Amino acid sequence: MKLSDLRRHTVKKSVRIRFQLGNGMECIINEHGIAQVPQLSMPPEFNLEAELAGARNFIVEPAVVVKGSKQPRPESLSRDQLAAIVSGSGGEPAHDDHDE
Repeated sequence: MKLSDLRRHTVKKSVRIRFQLGNGMECIINEHGIAQVPQLSMPPEFNLEAELAGARNFIVEPAVVVKGSKQPRPESLSRDQLAAIVSGSGGEPAHDDHDE
């Protein structure tokens, strides 16, 4: 699972994905596919792709909140769970291309 995969997923599903960096900061990939580290005040001394490779827990939350409707809650996922969702195998049935 790469940063580009998460970016694509956040845009398609209109969600935000958050994860902790090794230095204690948090990265947020927003619904526009932009990765942000809000606590940064100067250029980073780390590679975000490498930090993502070390992340084990992720929070997936809806990007848009509509008043008056039931909203999905933020969901805490392991790396394997998120990878399965991002790769397209997250609960969706596989497409069968053969004729019966």
